[in-house]
Amino acid sequence: MIIFGIVLFLMGIIAGIPLLETVGVILVVVGVVLAILGMIGRGVGGRRHYW
Repeated sequence: MIIFGIVLFLMGIIAGIPLLETVGVILVVVGVVLAILGMIGRGVGGRRHYW
């Protein structure tokens, strides 16, 4: 999710499409939050870790 968000963000910058930039930033933030929660051992959505 983090990598996909970065790719979308970069495509949005290159293509000049603000919607892709916004979606990319949101995916990066959500991915980082889920990764952090998984690292501290908190279950997210019934899982103990997040890939």
